[in-house]
Amino acid sequence: MKKVCANWPAEAFISGLVDAKHWQAFEENAKLAAAEIYKVSDYKVAEKTLKDVLQEFSPKEIIAVGGEENSVLAGIYSRLATDTTKVYTEKFDIAEHAPSADVGISTAEFGIGETGSLVVDNFSYEARVTSMLPFVNVVFVNANYMVENVTTACQIIGKVFDKGYCGFVTGPSRTADIERVLSLGVHGPNRLIIIAVENEGGEN
Repeated sequence: MKKVCANWPAEAFISGLVDAKHWQAFEENAKLAAAEIYKVSDYKVAEKTLKDVLQEFSPKEIIAVGGEENSVLAGIYSRLATDTTKVYTEKFDIAEHAPSADVGISTAEFGIGETGSLVVDNFSYEARVTSMLPFVNVVFVNANYMVENVTTACQIIGKVFDKGYCGFVTGPSRTADIERVLSLGVHGPNRLIIIAVENEGGEN
């Protein structure tokens, strides 16, 4: 999957500005924006959490990105497939099945404490449709990759951004265009579920 930055931690994260101490603010503000959050210790727990979450939706089709960069995620995706659930991870398969997929699983580079937003590197088409088209978007993020505010986030993006697409995702899709009544899921996912992993080091 092509990205704006191939290695955000090494190339973009500025010492002292990305810190787990901003997690609490991120969690509080993300929940205020109607995101659902699960903080887990490692990918083994993350996989169980993901499977428990998916039981609610009984998805027939899942599209997922991030496995090319993370072999542990790739393993998790391979184990999600069943006789009744198809999991698509190749870009052309994702493009074909994005309109009908029930769940999209994607990744975020870091979170912003001030707003509870996720910063997503969606340079590739498959990453964009995975996070925007399905009814449910599940996002993996490193719980330690948190910044204090939007200004800091822009500093980090500015270190590596040349061209492409980065976005700030704050809760599920929402609009109040019609008689100022808030509606969720009109222009994108109705549910945003964040799985924040504290220790990404272990293989699964």
